[in-house]
Amino acid sequence: MNRRASHRPWRYSPYHLGLAVLGLLAAITLFVAPYSGSMVEQWSRAEVESRSRLVYESTQASISRAVATGDTPRLIGILEGVARDDHILAVGLCGEGGSLHAFTGQLPRAFSCDQAVNSESESFSSMRSNRKRVLVASFPITLPEGRAYLVVFHDLSYIDARSGRVRTYVVAAVVGVAILAALVGFFFILAFVRGWMDALRRAVEDVRAGRATTAPNGDRSSMAQEIQKLLKNLDSGRTPTEAPEKEWTPESLEELLAEALPQAEVIVLANREPYIHNRTDDGIVLQTPASGVVSALEPVMRACRGTWIAHGSGTADRETVDSNDHLAVPPDDPSYTLRRLWITEDEQDGYYYGFANEGLWPLCHIAFVRPIFRDGDWQMYREINARFAEAVVQEARTEDPIVLVQDYHFALAPRMIRERLPNATIITFWHIPWPNAETFGICPWKEEILAGLLGSSVLGFHTQFHCNNFLETVDRFVESRIDREHATVTLGGHEAMVRPYPISIEWPPKGLEGQRPVEVCRARVREALGLAPDAKLAVGIERFDYTKGILDRMRSIDLLLTLMPEWRGKFTFVQVAAPTRSKLASYRSLQDEAVALAEEINARHGEGGYQPIRLIVRHHEPAEVFELFRAADLCIVSSLHDGMNLVAKEFVASREDEEGVLILSSFTGASRELSEALIVNPYDEREMATALDTALRMPAQQQRERMRLMRQQVREQNVYRWAGRMLIDAARIRQKQRILAFEDAPAPQRRRVRS
Repeated sequence: MNRRASHRPWRYSPYHLGLAVLGLLAAITLFVAPYSGSMVEQWSRAEVESRSRLVYESTQASISRAVATGDTPRLIGILEGVARDDHILAVGLCGEGGSLHAFTGQLPRAFSCDQAVNSESESFSSMRSNRKRVLVASFPITLPEGRAYLVVFHDLSYIDARSGRVRTYVVAAVVGVAILAALVGFFFILAFVRGWMDALRRAVEDVRAGRATTAPNGDRSSMAQEIQKLLKNLDSGRTPTEAPEKEWTPESLEELLAEALPQAEVIVLANREPYIHNRTDDGIVLQTPASGVVSALEPVMRACRGTWIAHGSGTADRETVDSNDHLAVPPDDPSYTLRRLWITEDEQDGYYYGFANEGLWPLCHIAFVRPIFRDGDWQMYREINARFAEAVVQEARTEDPIVLVQDYHFALAPRMIRERLPNATIITFWHIPWPNAETFGICPWKEEILAGLLGSSVLGFHTQFHCNNFLETVDRFVESRIDREHATVTLGGHEAMVRPYPISIEWPPKGLEGQRPVEVCRARVREALGLAPDAKLAVGIERFDYTKGILDRMRSIDLLLTLMPEWRGKFTFVQVAAPTRSKLASYRSLQDEAVALAEEINARHGEGGYQPIRLIVRHHEPAEVFELFRAADLCIVSSLHDGMNLVAKEFVASREDEEGVLILSSFTGASRELSEALIVNPYDEREMATALDTALRMPAQQQRERMRLMRQQVREQNVYRWAGRMLIDAARIRQKQRILAFEDAPAPQRRRVRS
């Protein structure tokens, strides 16, 4: 037996190296997966504790006043407002002696107030309830007669699910890396062995020829050079990291159109035009209307470079178009075409003021204004819808344009366009709420309106709730096939998708261009209004519309100054309201009532030159609006009912200093996205007054925490994403139509399509 052979040292091979790498990855998996779950657990718990503190800081003053005044319904209302959070099981108020004053939600049976009143400061503990992990957060509240404790019960079961998903992702990632490493290792071994054998062969030949493996000048041998070459090849073959998801911008929207919808023609159909020319004493003046539709769509059209068809409503609109009623816009940087249509005053009275705004508007907003339906208005509405649909056909340069139909003014247009352009991709967006089926049943022509909308390829609403209401309405009044799983409605052989597309604003807003720093805006606005530099300023900016809750917010300010007179002289509310639909009695009376109410409140609480309410009745350009936003300490959006409300998002976008407080009605679509705002019931004056006081006293750090989260939401979910999602769905529909057309085509035609 050869002893020297039996005691040879063991050498590593590429095979052993591969096993070592796989073993290392397995060890990493076993170590990282539990650790990642623990890390998510710690982060999530810290998040829950932070949200508990926000709840406490936002409600302690209101709870103290409710208990002090013995207002038990008010106390229950505050607790129920907190308990609306999906992850909160219950909220309770414990007395210092261990008694339970009030509670709401699913209070765990095992809980006793004695567990919450043992700490002088905030405390957090865990318990089990119905097989759920529950975090119990307790905060002391000082009352005139003693101390109470606000107890918030958080359901932590979602953290377990989140940790499980993270562990799954980590394991999947490590397994993916292992597979990739195995593949790279396999090719590395092949290259290494081949190069090593070649180098060894050359070395043997050198030895046989009597040549040295190292040159006299000290240069590396051919073996070393081969190894260096292999290392370089390995470095150059590394897989690059995956690029992060693109942000939605005008450029990414253009890329989407080029990739998903090449050569697509985009046409917008809207009643409101993005630019209005009016004749004044100083000549023709360009005006940008105060419209959520314009704010949302105008940046999209700048990116898409299409055609916008709208009613030419300005007094100088006819003088500024060419012979085809076209105008290149924006004026400073033309990128798309505006086509103006002309409507007589009688037609406007029937179509716009009549059926659209005295009928559909109050019907859908449920603002306790009785809808008015007249047969003559309906006939005019149909005629104008047909005229605008004809304009789409005239402007279309292709058989299959993408047509974006906007809002309740054109409910009949999608079906009319479909009849003339059957291959068009029609995306209709309903910018206002859609009521429940029973409410919509009031409309005498409900079947025709539903059939008109179902001519769309895609029908969009702000929220899933409005989509559900629409499907229920179709189910009740129209014979059709509804696929609730895929949210589609088939009528007359045509299928329409029903989808939620929460609308937003461009990021950053164009109105911020050229804006001065926040400190400068604050000083300029306060100087213009004659306010002290340290005066608290609240703003409300919208059209004069009864759905916006302007009177309700004024009454809440009246109540604030009555209950807390210390704010007199230190707080001013500026209400900017642009006149609109002045022909309608309900709008005229609203403006008159607002002016009278502002005067009454100023007389009651003002003195000297101090006026708590400044009512400014005129149109403001975007630059003026954003200067007011940047100067304000808080913004009030108290709509009684709103599809989305972009004013709330514009205020958030204007505050790169991350300060300012948003008071937001729970009856807006925006409240589903901007949950860090102070959400209020605009019909409850006391709740509104309490929210105003909370906003005025909110510390800067808490303002920044809330505003930072809201700004992230608005930045990521911007208007380009809104348009992009609809255009992506349009691209899928067009691809499906091409496939179906190909399958139905005869064989020779299929060959032509393939070629």
